[in-house]
Amino acid sequence: MDSFELNKIAGAVLGSLLFIMGLGVISDALFAAPHMAKPGYALPGAEEHHGGGAAAAPEVVVPLPTLLAKADAKKGENLVKACAACHSLDASGAAKATGPSLYGVIDRAVGSTGFAYSDNMKAKGGKWSYEQINAFIANPKGVVAGTKMSYAGEKDAAKRADIIAYLRSLSSNPAPLPTP
Repeated sequence: MDSFELNKIAGAVLGSLLFIMGLGVISDALFAAPHMAKPGYALPGAEEHHGGGAAAAPEVVVPLPTLLAKADAKKGENLVKACAACHSLDASGAAKATGPSLYGVIDRAVGSTGFAYSDNMKAKGGKWSYEQINAFIANPKGVVAGTKMSYAGEKDAAKRADIIAYLRSLSSNPAPLPTP
């Protein structure tokens, strides 16, 4: 093979690369997305009302005992499946590396099982009542600042009641439901 053949091969490779780069530049020019005035996307959130409109109806707050009376433990079982990644739900009571056991959690002393709780959780004290669990599931970091729990919280009160009904069933001696 002489140098002329090598030059043809090198020219073909370089020509192909140049052609591909040219296609990339042309396609970027043809299919360029418009630049956004403000980077990011608008996420759904609380709607703001700026006067002039009708006032929003106040949100009806249903008491926890009423919600628990209507709660469905089977729905709660499905909702708690995500919790099983960090918490054990069986009667062994063994804590996982990332979370304590939830078996028998209702009326159990806060920070009492064999888990390395945060200092704030240990300092909280008291027992996990229905109201405490409800508040914690709704906003863990709001109830115990500095908690190790990374869960953002469940805003739907009916879903929280279903979760609590299922957690109640995870006990050899379930705590009585609160009365309305």
